[in-house]
Amino acid sequence: MQATKAYDVGIVGLGYVGLTLATVLADAGTTVIGVEKRADVVDLTNQGIPHFSEAGLVDALTRVTSSGRLVAAQQFDENVTCDTYIITVGTPLSSEGKIRLDMIEAATHQVAENMSDGALVILRSTVKVETTRKVVAPILAATGKRFDIAMCPERTLEGRALQELRELPQIVGAEDATASSRAAAVFQQLTSTIVKVSSPEAAEIVKLVDNTFRDVQFAFANEVARLCDAFGVNAHEVISSGKLGYSRTNVALPGLVGGPCLEKDPHILLQSARTRGLNLEITSAGRLVNERQPSETVGFIADEIMRRGLSSPLRVRVLGMAFKGIPATDDLRGSMSIKVLDALKKAHPDAEFGIFDPVIAPEILANSFPDDEIFTRFGDAVSGASVVVIANNHPALGAISPRTMSEFIAPDGFLFDYWNHFSHLPTSELGDSYFAVGHTESVA
Repeated sequence: MQATKAYDVGIVGLGYVGLTLATVLADAGTTVIGVEKRADVVDLTNQGIPHFSEAGLVDALTRVTSSGRLVAAQQFDENVTCDTYIITVGTPLSSEGKIRLDMIEAATHQVAENMSDGALVILRSTVKVETTRKVVAPILAATGKRFDIAMCPERTLEGRALQELRELPQIVGAEDATASSRAAAVFQQLTSTIVKVSSPEAAEIVKLVDNTFRDVQFAFANEVARLCDAFGVNAHEVISSGKLGYSRTNVALPGLVGGPCLEKDPHILLQSARTRGLNLEITSAGRLVNERQPSETVGFIADEIMRRGLSSPLRVRVLGMAFKGIPATDDLRGSMSIKVLDALKKAHPDAEFGIFDPVIAPEILANSFPDDEIFTRFGDAVSGASVVVIANNHPALGAISPRTMSEFIAPDGFLFDYWNHFSHLPTSELGDSYFAVGHTESVA
């Protein structure tokens, strides 16, 4: 008979949230089993190889897997027991835009089957308000086993996850003091700053409000860019000048707004509000502004192509496919760069498209974008291009000035920059072939 293997923590879901948390907990001395249905992710994890790019993760994961403090499996074995279970599975939106709960339900059933009396269950996934109480807790209760439950939302920034897990305040939401204290003790192994809120619902709302606030901020910046474009004014100049030495105004700079959180969380907040008959007008408007930006800006690009009379074959290059470049990531989830690429293809179906990303491996780009030419070097991507689109804010994409770039692109070709990499440069370095969000007047 096989001996029982006891772990301090069982984490269900080894995506970005689960694997980084599992690694940091194990690095702090906790024994962790990570359960993940994808066999390739389990195999890579047990070899100490992350399945995504994250600063410091390679060394940390190698350390905890080689020591045996972290192991991965596709399911909980009947001989495995855990004191604490943490659910970190994804909650994507359906094709109809509704939050999916099937993965949360499946993960909870796994926990319910494996847990013993007195287990602590923590929900860490981003969810619709009342999911902890009305979805997770009933599944656990149906087993007849005793358990404590808490909601402790994930709030780390991709590219700084290992650092922030040790530094950020951890939110703990539970209905009773025992569950709250037990959940706090788990995260006190990582950080001394624990913020206890009065209920799981409060904790769920904290996460949604945090990301929705950022989404609305960025939407206002994009509104400013639209206004400045209409008046032929440089939005970067307006925003930067307005907040210089003026602490009451701190407007963000415009740009594409997406990613696995900002693309999704405002919709989850809106759906939560509607269950109580509320319509959050500012949240809705912010999402509208950010979601329509690709089609609006591609409309300008199409007009500029026509105005310049660019000849066929039209060569369009999109640089920066990950959803952001600072901190660097290889994450394509929710990337607005993809929506820009799709909009460009609809506007110019006969064009030749090529893509480049400073972080994402070429083979991953080739699998994700099989119809496009994949470039491994920035210079090769822009050489001979009719239109160069910079779609994320990775510093490498701003290393060569537009004036220098114009020497390599096609005659009368131009550059459209979603991130204003070059707006700080003098007009002599911008030339007449550089445009950006909030800066669509060319400089002669």
